[in-house]
Amino acid sequence: MSVIYVVLPLAILIAAAAVVAFAWAARKGQFDDLETPAHRMLIDDDPVSGDLDSSPDPATDSALDAAAHSAPAHQTKTTHDEN
Repeated sequence: MSVIYVVLPLAILIAAAAVVAFAWAARKGQFDDLETPAHRMLIDDDPVSGDLDSSPDPATDSALDAAAHSAPAHQTKTTHDEN
């Protein structure tokens, strides 16, 4: 029973520290933009350090950009003549 006199104040102290840390993070703007960091890792264009061909090739870059911005095959519309 005497352990509760140690554990209960310790639990209250830890909970209070968590509330203070959350309040500090909220005031400093840590939760303002939750989407951009997740998207930023997907559009990272830095070259890989172990890349064999590190010279930029404009033709390849433009082809990759065109492929990335084109609609997927299942979303393209085709027209058919029924005559």
